[in-house]
Amino acid sequence: IVAAAGAAAAFAANTLSYFAILFALSRWRPSLPQSPLPRERLGRAVSAGLRYVAMSPNIGKVLLRGFAFGLSASAILALLPLVARDLVKGGPLTYGIMLGAFGLGAIGGALLSARLREFLSSETIVRLAFAGFATSAVVTALSTTAWLTSLVLTVSGASWVLALSLFNTTVQLSTPRWVVGRALSLYQTTTFGGIAGGSWLWGAAAEAYGASNALIGSCLLMLAGIAIGLRFALPEFTSLNLDPLNRFNEPLLALDLKPRSGPIVVMIDYEIDEADIPEFLTTMAERRRIRIRDGAGHWALMRDLENPTTWTETYHAPTWVEYVRHNQRRTQADAAVGDKLTELHRGARPPYVHRLIERQTIVPGHYERYKQPAEMH
Repeated sequence: IVAAAGAAAAFAANTLSYFAILFALSRWRPSLPQSPLPRERLGRAVSAGLRYVAMSPNIGKVLLRGFAFGLSASAILALLPLVARDLVKGGPLTYGIMLGAFGLGAIGGALLSARLREFLSSETIVRLAFAGFATSAVVTALSTTAWLTSLVLTVSGASWVLALSLFNTTVQLSTPRWVVGRALSLYQTTTFGGIAGGSWLWGAAAEAYGASNALIGSCLLMLAGIAIGLRFALPEFTSLNLDPLNRFNEPLLALDLKPRSGPIVVMIDYEIDEADIPEFLTTMAERRRIRIRDGAGHWALMRDLENPTTWTETYHAPTWVEYVRHNQRRTQADAAVGDKLTELHRGARPPYVHRLIERQTIVPGHYERYKQPAEMH
């Protein structure tokens, strides 16, 4: 289209292509789950998503690899106009053909993705994608013929789709439903931020040292992306069961609390034998991560000085509704930690949970004001 009618016509055709998507979305009627809890406020929802991602090692690995891939792989698409003009001595039609070869490879990668996942691990596929892009970058830098460049661009197109679709799927399958949209938004921010930064970086490198040298430099960075996988390998899809645990039942309260009542303090008592303390502390470290990830604040573990076998876990929730929301976020994968703590507990009854509400001291004579409904405090 660019060669026949110019760049404006290509943008116009691209604009028209979105109407089919808009029509499909307008007819989509998703089934939304009903929740007894009120909606989270925007600021609290954003902070909950950031906190969850920060406390989830699997998602952190995807963000790192996605950024590295976007930063390095963006070189080919960013420099392709220079490749068409300067390295293979072509024009708009040559550029269109080479970009079409990249897109054709992307379609092939999408068709091969499911088959590759049947017998290759996620990390292996990502390493192959980095290696495919690195090879394509070197050949594109050295090639002087359009047909050879177009051929290797099909490899980079397939690698592009394989890596990005795998990152996207890994984030979705490593995140429970309540926070998956927020996790995906952070993944896209880091990946496309890498693409934006890489486009600027390789453009500046091409201006200073030439397109060929910039592509070879991007190849070296792609090889570094493979090396990162030795330390931060992607998790496998079946490693976590993130279905809701659904063990929490809201307790019957003697006080008439409202959703906004708080702050809420939770204390859980354990009886632990001396020989089990190392294992207990290791398990508690994982419990701390889960608690903070799901919204708890001021987490602490304390040991009774007079009764050393007694340990108390404490954490805060800003309001009663946030306490309930925190407990409903627990997943099947988290159950192993709670079950292990229950197994280590040596008391005659299960670990005892104290649910408390903080109250400020009052000036004598102002008790009537203090007796106002709980939601006023």
